[in-house]
Amino acid sequence: MNISPSTATVRDACAVLSSPGLIRLITEIDDNGPIPSRRLADTLADLSAHGLRQATDLARGLDLVHVRPGGRLGLTTSGLELADVYDVTARWARRHAYPDPVSDFTSRIQSTLALLAAAPVLTANSRLTADALADLTRSQDLLDQWLVANQAVQLGAPETAA
Repeated sequence: MNISPSTATVRDACAVLSSPGLIRLITEIDDNGPIPSRRLADTLADLSAHGLRQATDLARGLDLVHVRPGGRLGLTTSGLELADVYDVTARWARRHAYPDPVSDFTSRIQSTLALLAAAPVLTANSRLTADALADLTRSQDLLDQWLVANQAVQLGAPETAA
């Protein structure tokens, strides 16, 4: 039985998962391993203190990261699977020069997730070739699988303590 998330679920998920800080945090840990909590600001120096806090709060709220022994922030199984979604999405965008021939990693993921959120109307309004649209199904399938596997996750920004 093939269960697909609703259009609204995909749209909402893409909005949350497109957070630049979240993309940076998840991919940094995926690429380089767990990060000592006290070194997060140094490792992700391009994020403001507020942006870093938002990213870590969101990642914790979505159960994408956990604190490992020694105070190191690592990815959960769900976080590893999301890193795979990001990786496949970025590779598709690079291969098809989307959104532009020269784009950074985060912009590629954000733009491609925006395409996936608009998937029902995508074919009618797209500047993409039929081959690029067909290739995009791999990213869509991975995202759908991630959403189904993580259906208990509430894809909203977690409340932050005042």
